Amino acid sequence: MAVNSSVEAATAPAMRARWRMAWNAFAGIVRAKDERALAQRNAAFAFLVRVASAGLLYLSQVVLARWMGSHEYGIYVFVWTWVVVLGGVSNLGMPVVMMRMMPEYLVRADHARLRGLLRFGQRSTLLSSSIIAALGMVLVWGLGTHVNSHYVLPALLALVCMPMFAMSEMLDGIGRSRGWMSVALLPPYVLRPTLLLVLMAIAYAAGAPMDASTAVTAAIGATWVTALVQWLLVTLAFKSELGTGATTSEGTAWLRAALPLLVVSFADLTLQNADVLILSAFLTPAEVGMYFAAAKTMSLISFVHYAVGSAVANRLSSLRAQGDEAGLVRLVQDAVAWTFWPSLIGAIAILALGKPLLWLFSPNFVQAYPVMAVLAAGLLVRASVGPAETVLNMLGAQRMTAAILVASATVGVGLALLLVPRLGMMGGAAATSAAYMFAAGMNYVVARRRLKIGMSIVDALLRRS
Repeated sequence: MAVNSSVEAATAPAMRARWRMAWNAFAGIVRAKDERALAQRNAAFAFLVRVASAGLLYLSQVVLARWMGSHEYGIYVFVWTWVVVLGGVSNLGMPVVMMRMMPEYLVRADHARLRGLLRFGQRSTLLSSSIIAALGMVLVWGLGTHVNSHYVLPALLALVCMPMFAMSEMLDGIGRSRGWMSVALLPPYVLRPTLLLVLMAIAYAAGAPMDASTAVTAAIGATWVTALVQWLLVTLAFKSELGTGATTSEGTAWLRAALPLLVVSFADLTLQNADVLILSAFLTPAEVGMYFAAAKTMSLISFVHYAVGSAVANRLSSLRAQGDEAGLVRLVQDAVAWTFWPSLIGAIAILALGKPLLWLFSPNFVQAYPVMAVLAAGLLVRASVGPAETVLNMLGAQRMTAAILVASATVGVGLALLLVPRLGMMGGAAATSAAYMFAAGMNYVVARRRLKIGMSIVDALLRRS
């Protein structure tokens, strides 16, 4: 007993010292007294928002699948996927331009160009997205009988949603460029799914038909309200920070800079969504709904990738503008570690709970479980190089990023067209996973050769050792 007491007495101070060190580290991140701590705090906030968002999105998708049934849910998935793709393209690449240009203008105190970029980004996004939505409506209406009748009305309604979806994406880029994680993330990732769920619950209680058209109508309301709230927050934040003053616009130069970034956005959207769109051409809406549920369940780990990229984007551009190459390398390799380890833990947990999670949608959705395992492999390889696309874009290698993503999207689409008719859902998963692996490998090579940065989890571990 005396020996045990002496051991406990000796270890107690050591335990208290460890807890004190952990608390000091946490407090340092919260107070953000240096740039690294600020990036960590932003990453942690973005991570928590994406966790909450993932829960809300998952809940809303489960509720929709239960209320609507597999067939109508599959139709909704198809048309909403088109909103995501077209909305992401119609912003003309301005979200990434915001993340890249705004930190530079702030470092140089060039407030006139900052105001001009802010105004130009909003106006160009609203105009281009409205034109594309109108053309889409004309196309859907003109095709008439050539389109399956159950897709027509939901598709037309979804296009009403698109301009505000594009605007929200652009405002997201503005918020991330300034490190305003609450402005960038809370409206689209918390408010929008919450409103969708509330509006669908109201429709359900009112006895409205639980079909794809009702779901898209609820999505219109949720998306428009979210974009307006986000626009108000951004406008007030900049007004208090910059006030009024001269405005300098370089629209042509900004559009020229956005062009490769637009290609990047389109290729990335294709990489993420082509499997669902191609599956819709070969499988029934019910099977598409099953695949979508499995894919989105597994892709919950992707919010780590996005959260870290959101947190470090503005710091990458600032460090490059300041010429701090050592700090830049440290931040990149920190970002890789912050991405990979949580992604690995998340993938293991989701695979362990995969079947019960799919059962929540519907008992027959469990048959899509193998899709999750195949996608997990590709997502983890992608996580092993961190938020590579964000890093390369912020450091001036956007043309190479565009080329890699175009090539990866081409690989994904080509493999999907080859494998889906033969393997169905598993073919779509294999194609997407292979495309993620290809992109990760090419991003690593470019970072090593062009930027002289070892951007992988192995490099991050070697630096720490």
